[in-house]
Amino acid sequence: MGHKGISVTGLVCSVVFFLLPLHSAYGDVSYSFPEEMKRGSVIGNIAKDLGLEVSRLSARKARIDTDGNRKRYCDINLSTGDLIVAERIDREGLCGKKASCVLNQELVLENPLELQRISLHVQDINDNSPQFKDEVIKIEMRESADKGARFLLDQAHDADIGQNAVQRYTLQKNNNFLLTVDSHTVELVLEKELDREQSNEIKVLLTAVDGGSPQRSGTVVIHVTVLDANDNAPVFSQAVYKASLPENSPLDTVVVTVSATDADEGVNGEVTYDFAHVSEEDDKLFSIDRKTGEIRAIGTIDFEEMSDFELRIKAKDGLGLASYSKVIIDITDVNDNAPVIYLKSLTSHIPENASPGTEVGIINVQDRDSENNRQVRCYIQQNLPFKLVPSIKNYYSLVTTGELDRELVSDYNITITATDEGSPPLSSSKSVQLSVADVNDNPPVFEEQSYKAHVTENNKPGASVCSVTARDPDWRQNGTVIYSLLPGEVNGVPVSSFLSVNGDTGVIHAVRSFDYEQFRSFKVHVVARDNGSPPLSSNVTVSVFITDLRKGLETVR
Repeated sequence: MGHKGISVTGLVCSVVFFLLPLHSAYGDVSYSFPEEMKRGSVIGNIAKDLGLEVSRLSARKARIDTDGNRKRYCDINLSTGDLIVAERIDREGLCGKKASCVLNQELVLENPLELQRISLHVQDINDNSPQFKDEVIKIEMRESADKGARFLLDQAHDADIGQNAVQRYTLQKNNNFLLTVDSHTVELVLEKELDREQSNEIKVLLTAVDGGSPQRSGTVVIHVTVLDANDNAPVFSQAVYKASLPENSPLDTVVVTVSATDADEGVNGEVTYDFAHVSEEDDKLFSIDRKTGEIRAIGTIDFEEMSDFELRIKAKDGLGLASYSKVIIDITDVNDNAPVIYLKSLTSHIPENASPGTEVGIINVQDRDSENNRQVRCYIQQNLPFKLVPSIKNYYSLVTTGELDRELVSDYNITITATDEGSPPLSSSKSVQLSVADVNDNPPVFEEQSYKAHVTENNKPGASVCSVTARDPDWRQNGTVIYSLLPGEVNGVPVSSFLSVNGDTGVIHAVRSFDYEQFRSFKVHVVARDNGSPPLSSNVTVSVFITDLRKGLETVR
């Protein structure tokens, strides 16, 4: 079902979601809509929101491009101007726990070139349930533990955010424990002192509930073993550990080492480390040594995919008492992505009479790196009647710089090169083939300025007198030459009564037999015309001399 954009500024986050177009000062537009909409669903009418004529969208080659995203998540219906969902949009997969999830897309139009930025604000829906890392939380506590003693518990993880994330915890009713929860911790509180002789183990159910509609929940069993031993919880050396890691670091690179100590002796003071709760993706990228607390990179770290990580670490002693710390890993960019050149539009056949400055192509250059590593310089080889002109953002127009002449150069092979400012810089190239389309700009030209023909009187009708040849350097019909006689008279008689010319070959034939005593010479004009539109022509004079058969002499008057 399509959702129509409406011009309001608020977003109601309950059962109903509204799609909101929010215009910027530059004509760009933003839409807010829920994740997981079906493919083909309408996000909004972008033509209406940007004041574009729907009837001209096809002619202007309107299309959606991405801005740093690998996928194009929306498309434009050229018939209606609607912006529609083109790919599955999963907010958790795209943005994780980030409070704001924005996908940047671009609407590109040509004739003239125009770029409109589209911001897609993806709103969370309650499509994930709270989950605990383990099915059972095992805790061992001394029988002599004082009333009010607190035991830190693993929190549930919910991939959703805001109200759709975990909002509260409930503990199954029991005789010994209560639950306290704040924004950072979930603790089991001893309400009634333990009696190991009465019961050496206790099991209670912990439930995590989110605030979505409808609500979702997840559960874990807390298994408490009652011991006689004294015990202290481990203590981390830092509440938060920070580390920096270059992307593409070799596998098994040590990122950071966490450390916790326990005041107890023997097995009670032995500390082991583990991740408290990490996503499946993070679990494939990092490992932690259970004994040393050493965190290593075990997967390929790509800055362009994720620029920072936050890991929750758990330290547990031999009796199960635990404490927690946080590790923040900042990924630093390496210039590992060469610029990519996209040919967005190309006029493959350019009329040779195109004016200097005519746009023949649109090029887009993307570099997935950051800062200087993504600053790109784009250029073509010299000594060509073309140049690249920076246009909008990372777009360039390929334009002509001078007059083209197909008869001199009919094809161009242009190499576009993009180089970034990384160290060392990376480059890529793309070849573009352009053909110059013929224009009928050359008239036929005769090989000679004038022609002479000598015919002996009493010749046979149909005999060849001479031939004329004209050449036209244009192409196909523009260069096809057709011959004809220019209308005129000889002694009051039409020239067509004396001569004819073959339209294809230019061979001139005598139509009748000539008599030296009647006339000794005459002139005709032959026209050479091409098949262009409009046609071009030229003409030449052919002088015909009649020779006296008896005297065998040529008389020239």
